[in-house]
Amino acid sequence: MEHFYTIQGEGYHQGKAAYFIRLGGCDVGCTWCDVKESWPFDAHPLWPVADIVEAVKKTPARIAVITGGEPLLHPLDGLTTALRENGIATNIETSGSAPLSGEWDWICLSPKKFKQPLPAILPGAHELKIIVYNKTDFAWGEQFAAQVSPGCKLYLQPEWSKAAQMTPLIIDYIKDHPQWELSLQIHKYINVP
Repeated sequence: MEHFYTIQGEGYHQGKAAYFIRLGGCDVGCTWCDVKESWPFDAHPLWPVADIVEAVKKTPARIAVITGGEPLLHPLDGLTTALRENGIATNIETSGSAPLSGEWDWICLSPKKFKQPLPAILPGAHELKIIVYNKTDFAWGEQFAAQVSPGCKLYLQPEWSKAAQMTPLIIDYIKDHPQWELSLQIHKYINVP
């Protein structure tokens, strides 16, 4: 759908320079999605992997974040191999609702109630990011925290339109459950893509 050089705005790699590669196509359908234009598969031009890698190489980026839509609806082995061969770390942001493909330096799993993750993806996640839209999301997120590896970083992130309402609840929850950390969408606060 689009690709651009910016900073990672959320989660473990927050604040780091990163090249974002947003793939079109999503069958999850989050009502609060902020990139609904990424949902159609056929509304975006096809790009050869070599052209994408060349675009990344024209920047000083050392991290490429593959996101969507739902990026795992595409076979990602060729893209991740080409990026890694050029010294670029591969990160993915996924709901985990489709089988894992590609070679990943970092897997950010953000499960969604609309289409839950495949159990096979949970143990390989480096980061679990739960979007908090309402109070029931804390208990819902704990079921996935119990299935990831012990070293997986756990994040609670307020859904953007409800950040003022949910952030205080998240802070209280983290104080009672210090294995979790707060993730904010800093790119939205500082107005960068």
